[in-house]
Amino acid sequence: MNIALVLLLSGGILILGYRFYSRFVAKTVGLDGHRPTPATRINDGVDFVPTKPLVLFAHHFAAIAAAGPIVGPTLALYFGFVPAWLWIVFGVVFIGAVHDFTALFVAVREGGRSVAEVAQKTLGKMGFLFYISFAILLCLLVIAAFLQLTALALTSTLPPDDVNLTASGSHLHMVQEDGVVKVQIGGVASASVIVMTLFAPLIGWMIYKMHVRLWIVTLVALVVSFGSIVMGFYYPVTLSPTLWILIISFYVFFASWIPVWIVLQPRDFVNAQVLYLGLASMVVGILGAGVQGSVINVPAFNLDQALSAPNLGVLWPFLFITIACGAVSGAHGLVCGGTSCKQLSNEKHARVIGYGGMLLEGLLALCVILLVSGGMDFERYKSLVYPTEGSSNAPLAFALGLGSVLGESIHLPKVFGTIWGILLLEGFLVTTIDALVRLSRYLFEELWRTLLDNPPAWVRSPIFNSVLVVAGFLTLTFTNAYLKIWPIFGAANQLLAALTLIAITAWLAQKAKTYWFTAIPAAFMVVTTITSLVILLGRYVKFESWTLFTTDVILLALASGVMVLTFKYFYSLRSRLAAEVGLEK
Repeated sequence: MNIALVLLLSGGILILGYRFYSRFVAKTVGLDGHRPTPATRINDGVDFVPTKPLVLFAHHFAAIAAAGPIVGPTLALYFGFVPAWLWIVFGVVFIGAVHDFTALFVAVREGGRSVAEVAQKTLGKMGFLFYISFAILLCLLVIAAFLQLTALALTSTLPPDDVNLTASGSHLHMVQEDGVVKVQIGGVASASVIVMTLFAPLIGWMIYKMHVRLWIVTLVALVVSFGSIVMGFYYPVTLSPTLWILIISFYVFFASWIPVWIVLQPRDFVNAQVLYLGLASMVVGILGAGVQGSVINVPAFNLDQALSAPNLGVLWPFLFITIACGAVSGAHGLVCGGTSCKQLSNEKHARVIGYGGMLLEGLLALCVILLVSGGMDFERYKSLVYPTEGSSNAPLAFALGLGSVLGESIHLPKVFGTIWGILLLEGFLVTTIDALVRLSRYLFEELWRTLLDNPPAWVRSPIFNSVLVVAGFLTLTFTNAYLKIWPIFGAANQLLAALTLIAITAWLAQKAKTYWFTAIPAAFMVVTTITSLVILLGRYVKFESWTLFTTDVILLALASGVMVLTFKYFYSLRSRLAAEVGLEK
């Protein structure tokens, strides 16, 4: 089938979802643009900062749209195009976007508190402890997987023939691997990420201290973004994956506790310019290649082969947890309740930032499966993502797919399109890593405040809690490859989404509001993810992956605790309502 037609059909479904379903959800929960938000009431200049919608959307989208909607759909294409397409399109409209929108709305209504704190109001102290412990574990898994993917992207190499180059005729940096000359594709992105990070404080100073007009700041951000790319072509940075992991860990340690306007938010704003243009280039590339006759080159269904693929399995539940963030993501609820709710200047913006932001991520995931399936044949896809020898490189498969499609549609040299793909992936990855490290620091601080009546100052210290986060994700990073972490990350991520929807459902019930649109998705996601975690237990025993086995057991125990408490809550609520009805009679 023509890839342009599939994109147009998919985009139409997403637009209808925003036009009608998000409006229904907004009306049902009672969205009110006249209520003061926590950002305007508190406005402490550190975490609570009223933010222009365009700037906040850039930060929010850059924080949520990481490697998940790129790597997950790329891995899941092995099941076939149709299953991946169906889950992304309908999962994002009815589950993922609803989850993000309602999580942001409830966090704002609760004074900028996280969903974990909301769970405490409905499910009690134990519910809070179960939820927040689960969330911390998920964050560590996400950061570990994304950190490895970042290092992989920034050090990616390719044979010159793959991007239509000759070893002697290219001005790009070449390296030798096992005696074979290869193009150092990741070196450009490496230089770019360094430059954008160094210029982030300048952008923050312009926005928050000098109050420069937004269009001027946007222009400066574009110059910084593309200037960093040009610099990368002439001065690529080549480091080892291990060294990149350590450097990024050092950076996110500091970014997690200094004021949000200095690095985190302005860096996201700078990087978002590349991400927006990158998504636009994907859409243009797919439409242009479709006009040229480009079609889907992977099977519609490939269920039998998927059974024997590494780290996959039966269609249900593994398709759902493999695509992960492309359709629904529990980590988004942490972003909504951790940073975005503290920066929302008007409650009416929650719909476009929460629901709209997730739809844009769904569009990204759709573009990814169309780029990969339209930009290479199935055998080439398998050699990169599920090789018989060597390690998997899903980021490179995405970048090559983008390079091929852009070459066919706008005649951009394949090497430049491939480097552009690596740049986009790196941008999504690093912004999410630094956001999640900061969120994990918040979660640890909330945990100590609940566990200890009067926690000492050093326990409440942002620096101490940042050290805990860095130590946790580095332990996972250096003991497991990303392809092994991905299934348990996907399962935990989607299970956290289910637990968040459970907490939101309880909150809506407490407010006597309609809640079926959160309860039904929560039930489906609970069954799907619990099943996958149980299956994964057997896999980890077989391969003696004891770190992941232990993590799996803890996740199952914590999730079970939340569900038991939820059942008790709704049972007592039902009894209380019945008693009230009896008194009225």
